[in-house]
Amino acid sequence: MKYSPLGTSGLEVSRICLGTMTWGTQNTQADADQQLEYALSQGINFIDTAEMYSVPPTPQSYGATESIIGNWLQRHPEKRSDIILATKIAGVGLSYIRGGSPITGASVIEAVDASLQRLQTDYIDLYQLHWPNRTTPHFGKHHLNKVPFSTVNAEEHKAGMLDILQGLDSCVKAGKIRHCGLSDDSPWGIAEYLQLAKEHSLPRMVSIQNEFSLIHTKDWPYLIEQCAMEDVAFLPWSPLGGGVLSGKYLNGAMPEGSRWSFTQRNGIFRDTEQVHRAVAAYATLADSYQITPAQLALAWCDRVDGVTSTIIGATTMEQLKEDIAAFSVPYSDELAEQIAEIKKQFPEPY
Repeated sequence: MKYSPLGTSGLEVSRICLGTMTWGTQNTQADADQQLEYALSQGINFIDTAEMYSVPPTPQSYGATESIIGNWLQRHPEKRSDIILATKIAGVGLSYIRGGSPITGASVIEAVDASLQRLQTDYIDLYQLHWPNRTTPHFGKHHLNKVPFSTVNAEEHKAGMLDILQGLDSCVKAGKIRHCGLSDDSPWGIAEYLQLAKEHSLPRMVSIQNEFSLIHTKDWPYLIEQCAMEDVAFLPWSPLGGGVLSGKYLNGAMPEGSRWSFTQRNGIFRDTEQVHRAVAAYATLADSYQITPAQLALAWCDRVDGVTSTIIGATTMEQLKEDIAAFSVPYSDELAEQIAEIKKQFPEPY
């Protein structure tokens, strides 16, 4: 296993981060235990979760994933120091989480305490803001004029960001969290948080996790360049495009129990003709190299300059083993060029 610095945190994280959002809906406690044990045996030390998991998010599934991890930690306290545990506070919009209210400094403190209780641990290594209080070009909103930037009150949001940093600072000083990070944010958000932290001697954001895959590369090059220049770790989530890059949805297939067979909060916005054409091309290329489509997509993501650790998720042990193996498949210049040629044909398939 290879490791990379988690921004300016001083922590070294595995190039593979084990995502957990299916634990509690698609996966049981026993499944999760097995996945954790295997991941650790392969050298993975980075585990990512969130208070709103499992998915699809519902009032009933809220907190389930953290509780599953907490149950495992309660039975294996000696392994707590072996893992870098990351979780997130949910933002505005979910009525059953703090009334759907925006993130504030006070809600950070409240949410951290609740996550610590569910996780059955004394500290969180990386605490992330799951999405900003303002609307950002994520979750299918990256097309032209989908987000009205010119109507946003920047000063109001800066004041809110400062309040959030002060709440995070309180948790850091109390020893409840070690480092802070962002998720589903933009270059402006990164820049403002870094500037506010510098001006007010508050915790610095060490990472950001955004959606990034062969079919969704909006963060290249501008956000990823900023991350590299500012030493902010870039952590791609959904590197398989919600599972579609595995090829399992080709030709109209809908495997029972798969992600797309569940009701999606924002709809299945990746389900487009162009996506399926792109996936078919990548699958054909993968087959010519005797690797799976999922392995092709993950190997590509791992080798994008600026990527720190790729967040993977699996509902079966077979999928997990296949995904982890992707990070050691042969990856030649020729393969990279062939992937690039397909990428040019489908630059923005959804």
